[in-house]
Amino acid sequence: MSLKLPVASVVVLLGPAPVRSAVCGALDEGSARCADGHGGLGAVRLTAPAHEPLADRLARVAAADAPVVLVQRLTDGLPAAQRRTLLSALRGLAAHGATVLVDDVDPVAALSVADTSLRAHADGRVELEPLPDVAALLAS
Repeated sequence: MSLKLPVASVVVLLGPAPVRSAVCGALDEGSARCADGHGGLGAVRLTAPAHEPLADRLARVAAADAPVVLVQRLTDGLPAAQRRTLLSALRGLAAHGATVLVDDVDPVAALSVADTSLRAHADGRVELEPLPDVAALLAS
């Protein structure tokens, strides 16, 4: 699977849960490349067991020092307020230049910190979908 994702951004994976899971499973941390396809990029996958405390998960996010960060169900087991706190921490990774791909049990919450989305279809297609400009929508 070849994906071209925007740099320094949070990208939320959307679509049916089994399809999102299959996409995440197909992504290989060792195959991330720069846009021209030449240089390999470091990638890290962040996950957590449902019982892990928020502080440990936040520490894992803070320690993620890679150009590509795959966030797979990192908020599982957290109450809504803690889920939002953890998802907000992903913005810091993007602010430092990382491309952050997020698959979350609550895609709507993840969209609140996203720059764009990646829609995974049951037929295997994946496509970037720009998010609406909220400021422009509110101004109209």
